Amino acid sequence: MTEGLELHKYNIPVLAVAGNSGSGKTTLIEKVLPELIGKGLRVVVIKHDVHGLNVDHPGKDSARLFEAGADAFLQGPDECLLRSHDGQSASLCTSILRLAPMYDLVVVEGFKQSPLQKIWLLGDGEEPPVERQNIVSVLDRNIDRAAWLLDYIDEWLPTQWQRTQVFGAILIGGKSTRMGQPKHLIKVNGRVWLEDTIEQLKVVVDEVVIVGAGDIPAHISVVRLPDVPGLSGPLSGILAAMRWAPHASWLMCACDLPQLSSDALRWLLNARAPGHWGVLPRLGNEGVEPLLAYYDWRAGRLCEDIAAKGRCAPHLVAQHEKISTPRPPAELTSAWTNVNSPDDLMSAMRK
Repeated sequence: MTEGLELHKYNIPVLAVAGNSGSGKTTLIEKVLPELIGKGLRVVVIKHDVHGLNVDHPGKDSARLFEAGADAFLQGPDECLLRSHDGQSASLCTSILRLAPMYDLVVVEGFKQSPLQKIWLLGDGEEPPVERQNIVSVLDRNIDRAAWLLDYIDEWLPTQWQRTQVFGAILIGGKSTRMGQPKHLIKVNGRVWLEDTIEQLKVVVDEVVIVGAGDIPAHISVVRLPDVPGLSGPLSGILAAMRWAPHASWLMCACDLPQLSSDALRWLLNARAPGHWGVLPRLGNEGVEPLLAYYDWRAGRLCEDIAAKGRCAPHLVAQHEKISTPRPPAELTSAWTNVNSPDDLMSAMRK
């Protein structure tokens, strides 16, 4: 039962389809996959086969390397395959946690003894199982199973997507050369700017952290994280937050947004949807805004890829097909107005 609790903690969308041999599990999954993929979802299927796997031809180079003791990663023009020896040690939970960061939905076929909640398929003449624990629904052959399952996923998946914990990260530590002082310590109405940003975030997230170097007032009690060493710019702060809580999604927030509002933050959260690994708003013709944006936990891998290529610009994540770039409503766009100089600050305060 530990596996089920572990997956529940991370709120990973896992759909299990179980039943006895011949009940139609593979046929059902095969029918719904084109519909799911047509909606922009990236889906992986974990299948249990008690008879073992036959994925390579004896005598081929890859088979010989595998038989010699190495794991073999095979790559072709449109596909790749990892053939690994750790089948005995890799539990179902481990496999799901390994795959989940790359997919919107994990479908598990078989594993009927697992603690996962399941859709149970009946074969011809079968009765529903006596033990119904962890069985969400029982489907016989007298209904359109594919239509039923697609309707179920349409309702279940968005709800599951919303259950992921969301944390807020405030990025500080820029040079502030033109401003002449650290931006997060600018005082407005008797208190530093950082306090206002913390309060706005606390309205909509589960936890707030501050990322980056710089002094903060002693009375501010918030988790502090250092930037990732060896990286420059805001991507170092974004990755520091994601590595600290890799299964949380994030609202990333610059420290120089005087018109930040909880309404703008709620709009970002409401823009979440299955299949989208981030929401980087697009304002006018100026490109996307990565420093007041939502990053699904799956976006961590995308940001790591950018950093690995030596490109420390977080806006590059928007080039990935899984990132959404909607335009905010006109009444909220001022929340993305940052300040870099005293003149900018005076203008923002007047507004």
